[in-house]
Amino acid sequence: MSGAFDPTARLGTPHLGRPPRPRRAPAVRRELARLGPVAQLRAGRLTRRFSQLLVGLVLYGMTMAMVIRATLGNDPWDVLHQGMAKQLPISFGAAVILMSGVVLLGWIPLREMPGVGTILNSVLVGLSADFFLGVIGTPRTGGGQLVLLLAGVFLNGVATALYIGSQFGPGPRDGLMTGLHRRTGISIRFVRTTMEVSVVAVGWTLGGAVGLGTIVYAVAIGPLVQWLLPLAVVELPERPVPQEPTTPLVDACEPAAA
Repeated sequence: MSGAFDPTARLGTPHLGRPPRPRRAPAVRRELARLGPVAQLRAGRLTRRFSQLLVGLVLYGMTMAMVIRATLGNDPWDVLHQGMAKQLPISFGAAVILMSGVVLLGWIPLREMPGVGTILNSVLVGLSADFFLGVIGTPRTGGGQLVLLLAGVFLNGVATALYIGSQFGPGPRDGLMTGLHRRTGISIRFVRTTMEVSVVAVGWTLGGAVGLGTIVYAVAIGPLVQWLLPLAVVELPERPVPQEPTTPLVDACEPAAA
């Protein structure tokens, strides 16, 4: 009927009711690419990734010093590093660097390819640990020691997520663990547990400190990295064809050490 009242005319819409909600963009799936050293440098976003890698490695060394200065027990690999430093005329950081080289030799039969981050990890973490051991002191109270321990473990999870998420390759000990998993088919949890029990036993024999911190680290670091790593992975703008299938985040969430 011409001239009839149209209730939608004043609204300026073709119909009554709420306008449709805009659709949300699908969440970006973040995953780790297994790339060789050259491909890592060609993958893009170098400034962001390299900066994140360096921050992660320096922070990792700092957290080592924090846990050691808490004097409540070291993380499993640092029990060994500390034991080596007590038995050899070398610093703690030098022991970390030396053991990194030994572990990298184990990559050869596994046919693992070290990345840019792997090499930097082998050196910078030890240097950072020595520096911060000279800066951080041991708290005078038990409460202060506990706070330093817990902060060190949490920040270690942050550091691990940062350096792994930079997409420059795993650390020497992580690569050995995941390499054994890929070549043998044995679960990562079993490989990790076997490695860490072994290094704790040897390190304790050499004089490394075992205690509450060792247990807290072993229990907490896996869930921490599993939570933090997806937030830290740098998505590559143009994913090159990987040399091997991409590494699921669940595999990367079982760090052995730097």
